[in-house]
This record gives sequence, C-alpha cells and structure tokens, in this order.
Amino acid sequence: MRGPPSPGRLRFLLVDDSALVLGELRRLLESSGDFEVVGNARDGEQALREVMALRPDAVILDLQMPRMDGFTFLRLLMARRPTPVIVLSSNSRRADVFKTLELGALDFVAKPELGSLESIREELLAKCGVIRGLRIEKLAASSRPDHEPADPRPQVEPARLAVIGASTGGPQALHEVLGALPGDLPLGVLVAQHMPEKFTRAFAERLGRTSAFTVAEASDGDLVAAGRVLIAPGGQHLELRRERGTGTLRVTLAPPEAGGYSAHYCPSIDRLFTSAALAMPRRLCAVVLTGMGNDGAAGVRAVKAAGGLTLAESELTAVIYGMPRAAVATGMVDQSMGLSEIAPRLAAFARDG
Repeated sequence: MRGPPSPGRLRFLLVDDSALVLGELRRLLESSGDFEVVGNARDGEQALREVMALRPDAVILDLQMPRMDGFTFLRLLMARRPTPVIVLSSNSRRADVFKTLELGALDFVAKPELGSLESIREELLAKCGVIRGLRIEKLAASSRPDHEPADPRPQVEPARLAVIGASTGGPQALHEVLGALPGDLPLGVLVAQHMPEKFTRAFAERLGRTSAFTVAEASDGDLVAAGRVLIAPGGQHLELRRERGTGTLRVTLAPPEAGGYSAHYCPSIDRLFTSAALAMPRRLCAVVLTGMGNDGAAGVRAVKAAGGLTLAESELTAVIYGMPRAAVATGMVDQSMGLSEIAPRLAAFARDG
C-alpha cells in the first residue's frame, strides 16, 4: 500500500471532458507552486489508463463524461489502485456528489454554473492541500445498503443528545455511524459537517436512506427530538437553545459572521458543541470525526466542563486525523475509538449513560 505523498509538490491527474476546464484547472493548481499536473483525461477509460501509468498522488474528477462516467471510474479506481479523488460537480447534480463519496471520493468542490473556475480557487487549493494529511488506506466505498426512510416517531425530548462534528471524510463516516444506530434509542442527534451551501439538504436525504433515524436539514426553530437527526445547513451555524417558559429544546440558525465565529468554519462545530453544553449539560455526548484543522477542540472543552461525554475518532480509522488530534490534545476527550465503535458507544450512552 502506498504511503503518504512526498513533501514536494503533489502530483495530480485531471479528468474532465472539457478542454477549457482542463486548462483552467491546470493553471489554478500550478499557479500555487504546491501542485503539479502530470496528465489529463477526457473520459473514465482514459483516466484509468493514465492513473496506472502515471501513479498520481490525487485525481480531480468530473462526473458527466462520455464512454465511462465518473461513477464507474471511481468504482474501478478504488478496486484497482485507491487514490484520493476530489469531485468537481455542478450544484444541479447535488445528489450525485454523495453517491461518489460513498464510492470512496475524498471530497468535492461545487463547479460554478457560470464563468471561470477562479471563484473556487481558494476552496479547491485548500482541499487539494488536505491530501498531504490523508491516510490512503482509509479510502473505501461504503457498503451500508439503502432502505426505506424511517417512520417519524412522536416528537418527544430525547433522554440524551449527541452532537457530532466532521469535515473532510465526514460524509462517509456519518453514513457509517448514523446507519448503525438502532431506531428505538431515546437519543437526538445534531450534526455540523463542513459543507458548502445548497448541498446539505441532499446530504441529509441521502443519510436518511441508510439510517433508522429520521434525518433532515435543520430549519430555524426545529424541535430536537428522540430518533431525529438534524444537519446544519451549509453556510450557517447551528445552535441549540431551550425556550424560555416551556423549556423546549429547539435549534437556531445564524449567518457565518454571527457571534464572533469566523466564517472559516461554517457551520462551526465549536459553536454547536458549546451551545449544546449550555442547553443540555450532563446528558450530552460530543463526537469529533475526521477532518483537517481544529474545529471542535474548544467545543469539547465546553462539553467536558459541563459534565458531558466526549469522544474522538481514532487515528486508526480517521481519513484525516487533524480535528480528532486537536480534540485529543485538549486532554478533555474521554475515549478515542475506531469508527465502527462509535455507534455502539452512543447506543450505550443513550440507554445507560
């Protein structure tokens, strides 16, 4: 199995059926000085040949191509030579993005509907840079099958609450964790996944097909209930509060600049965790999953100080160990565990504490 890329420039293969897009991608990547484009391909068949010949560090992939599309390419690539893949997809094909993540793609960038790729330069380069911290052996297709959406349960306050934060690699990890939770748990779940606007609704719908919980993109004022998962909308912070008078648990949405939180992480995991620690102390579990950076570390401190349980994904399974590492470094994480162990621990927490 390949080890991590060398400390020099990362080598990319570009796959898109548009010569204009290929040219723009090459210019954007090579202008940074950190990346080298070693080849390009106009369809999946050519891309597979180029991967085997050039052995790039990573691939940037379009989905809609002639002869062999991006989905078939991904399946074959992950079976033959697992390689980090960043998908470049239009907003109009949001549901397709999550299919590629389940097939093993690392992350995605929304392609502008109009104009050049310059508007996504910063986001694209940042996600390409994440590959330096990637554990290649963690790239794998999800095997959890789709099933009928869960029937809504009566909306009652959960006995316990889980708040989960994730970034790069998070969609696959959340798919695994939420899909393994028994549907009868007296547990509510709130999720902050770093993701662009307009994609989180499709993401929630996709998660709902593999979970015994009902899953929805959060709206301002939504009730927090047992058997329900609320996903923070892209580009907005998700916060938990108790209504004055009734004491009802509801969520509040806030714009990126609200409350002094940087738009760098939006939705902010720290903001979700900290608000939950105030609204539901001692009956709260915070979970930090895969991702680059340190979002969630301050939130873990708040949850632990409030008497809650704190968990972090282990380096053994995290695609990117940055956020879990930062959380563990606070000294406030109760348990660090592999991805497959998290759902059973949450089930035990919900039932017995």
